[in-house]
Amino acid sequence: MPPPTVAALSQAVRLFEAEFEVAGEDAAVTALLLDVLKSRPVQGKQIHDANIVATMRRNKILWLLTHNTADFTRYLPDIRVLPLISPDE
Repeated sequence: MPPPTVAALSQAVRLFEAEFEVAGEDAAVTALLLDVLKSRPVQGKQIHDANIVATMRRNKILWLLTHNTADFTRYLPDIRVLPLISPDE
């Protein structure tokens, strides 16, 4: 199956934004990120995941839908992780 076109992706993003609230980042997220980094062993690309967790905390989001459930097990039970399953799985 070929990858989706930019136009198809753009339309999907617009539909997503209309349906869901997008959690923003601010100074409070940065402060929470620093707390997360102090409380768990995180390095390299894992800091991106820690930033997602900090953004979730700031916006009081408990659930994360992701293909990478294993990457977020270090943050349990602070967040709840649901596996995202591709249509072809």
